[in-house]
Amino acid sequence: MLQDQLQNKINSKTKPLGALGLLEDIALQVGLTQQTTEPFIARPTIMVFAADHGIAATGLVNPYPQSVTAQMVLNFLNGGAAINVFTRINQLQLIVVDAGVNAHLSHLNQPNFIHAKQGMGTANYLNTPAMTTEQVTSCIQMGKELVIRVAEDGSNCIGFGEMGIGNTSSAALIMHAITRIPIHECVGRGTGSNDEQLATKTNTLEKVVAFHQLHNLGNNPLALLGAVGGFEIAMMVGAYLAAAAEKMVIVVDGFIATAALLVAVQIEPSIINNCIFAHCSDEQGHANMLQHLKVKPLLNIGLRLGEGTGAALAIPLIESAVAFLNQMASFEQAGVSTASE
Repeated sequence: MLQDQLQNKINSKTKPLGALGLLEDIALQVGLTQQTTEPFIARPTIMVFAADHGIAATGLVNPYPQSVTAQMVLNFLNGGAAINVFTRINQLQLIVVDAGVNAHLSHLNQPNFIHAKQGMGTANYLNTPAMTTEQVTSCIQMGKELVIRVAEDGSNCIGFGEMGIGNTSSAALIMHAITRIPIHECVGRGTGSNDEQLATKTNTLEKVVAFHQLHNLGNNPLALLGAVGGFEIAMMVGAYLAAAAEKMVIVVDGFIATAALLVAVQIEPSIINNCIFAHCSDEQGHANMLQHLKVKPLLNIGLRLGEGTGAALAIPLIESAVAFLNQMASFEQAGVSTASE
C-alpha cells in the first residue's frame, strides 16, 4: 500500500520519528497526491485573480476606494507588490488574471497577464444578486481552463491569490452561509477598517444576510456564489476543481482563498486531499474556517495581505518536504544505528 511505503520511507530517514513535524505530513500528502514514493515539485505557480465588487462603490464595507484594485493590478505587472517579491525570491511563476476589474485593461499586453474579464465588477449585492447564473458558470469554467493550461505547461503545484477591494466581505458572507458561524464572527477588518468602519461593515453584511436569506444557500454553492460572490472568487472555485482533477498540489492561501475553497469543497469534497494550507491569516474568521475544514496551517505569522503571499512563502517548505524524502539518507544508507539498536 502506497501510504505504508511512504510512511516507512519517512520513518527510515536519519532522524527521530516525527522530528520533522509537519514536513513529514506534507511529504506523505504530496506522495499520495502524486501517487508515488518519489514525489517532486515542478514549475510551482501562483495565480492571482483580480476583480471588483459592486458593494465596494458604496464605501460601506471598505476603507480603500474601489480604484485600488486596478492600481494594484498595475503594481503586480510592474513587479512592485509583495507577491512579486516573494515569487521572485522563491523562483515561482506568477500569473495575474483580470477576472472582472472595473477598469479598461485590454491595452496591457504582458505574457503573465490574462484577460478573462467577466464584467466591470459584480452588481451590488445589497439589493440584487452579485452575479447571474451564467456569470457564475462562466467564471468556474474559465478558472478550470486557466489551470489546465498551467498544468499542461508542466506545473504540478499551484497556489491562488486574489485582489479585489471589498472581497473580505464576500468571503465572510460565504463563510457564514457554509459554516453557520454568526456573521459578526466572520467579519474582519479587511484592508484596515477602524472600529467605526468595522461596525458599519458588520451591520451592512447583516442586512445582506437577511436580504439573500443566506441560511438557505449553504448547501447550494452556485446559488451562494451568485448571491454574494465575486468574479475572482468564482474563478478560483473553478481553478481549485481543475487543479485537483489534474492531481496538482494545491497551496491554499488566506481568508478569501479559503472561502473559495469552502465553496469548491461543497462541489467536490475530495479536493481537500490535494490541499496544503499555507498559513493562518490574521483576518478574523480564518482560524475558524481552518477549524471547520479540520486542517492545520503551515505558518502563523500574522499575515493578512492576500495576493497569494502566504502560499508563496509556504511553497519552499513544501519543496523542502519533498527534498528530504528524496535526498535524506536512511539509517541503513548512512550506517547510523536506529533507536532499537
